[in-house]
Amino acid sequence: MQIELIETFLDLCHTQSFNRTAERLGITQSTVSGRIKALEANVGRRLFQRSRSGTALTTEGLRFEPHARALRHSWVTALHAARDTAMAGVTMRIGVQHDLVGLHISPLINQFRAALPDIVFFFEADYSPQMCQDLISGVQDIAVLYSPQVHPDLHFENLGDVSYVMVSTTAKALNEVAPETYIFANYAPAFTHAHAAMLPTLNNVSLSIGQNAAMVELLTSLSGTAYVLRRSAEGLVDAGTCHYVADAPVITQPVFAGVNLRNRHRASYRRLMRQLVSQFETARIERSGVRSVPQ
Repeated sequence: MQIELIETFLDLCHTQSFNRTAERLGITQSTVSGRIKALEANVGRRLFQRSRSGTALTTEGLRFEPHARALRHSWVTALHAARDTAMAGVTMRIGVQHDLVGLHISPLINQFRAALPDIVFFFEADYSPQMCQDLISGVQDIAVLYSPQVHPDLHFENLGDVSYVMVSTTAKALNEVAPETYIFANYAPAFTHAHAAMLPTLNNVSLSIGQNAAMVELLTSLSGTAYVLRRSAEGLVDAGTCHYVADAPVITQPVFAGVNLRNRHRASYRRLMRQLVSQFETARIERSGVRSVPQ
């Protein structure tokens, strides 16, 4: 199986540039062209259309792409199965929800490397919908996310939750929060539903942010009231930038670990899933000892 033909095809789907694909794969442009021609010859159809505006998939190419991703996923799964007892040099891609990077990435890297020292790990921050799609296609091996997607090929385990706290540059109580200066936190569907149930008068506002780091930056540079992660809230309060809105409810967001169902029971994946459970359990115990929001 000439998997390099599939890899080159999928990379070109992403870059839409023979030059960029050559640079990314460390090969020449003529090699990229040769591989695509060989694949098209095998398929019996033209997969790309080249023009002055760039490179685009033909109708046949669009139909072939999901099957190419499935082929790559099957190939990677087969390699992992064959190498499960000797996985030196194998790369595992780990996706982490954007808001969790600052909280958990360093301990996870250390624990994963200690558990599987011969594995090459690639960590990247992303949002739940894309990570679920990447798990399905085989682009990603494990994802730590907020919003699991129901799919027959995916398996999820609940790791626990994180807490979001309301802070403000002006208000100290809920009755002082003005809707015109309130910034809605659109972190995940579960968070949005909880917010709607607890704070219905603050749902229809003019500004919304979908990432904790961006919300912290906005509160620091401008002013207003918003929900941020508890650790971020502590930093803003300690810096004198914000204070807690004392009677605002704490909103918890569940966190899940996801894998493709094919990998659920494989030894290396189970080992990493246990590390994730342990990491979040440790974080839960640590949170039980932190100072609470003033009431």
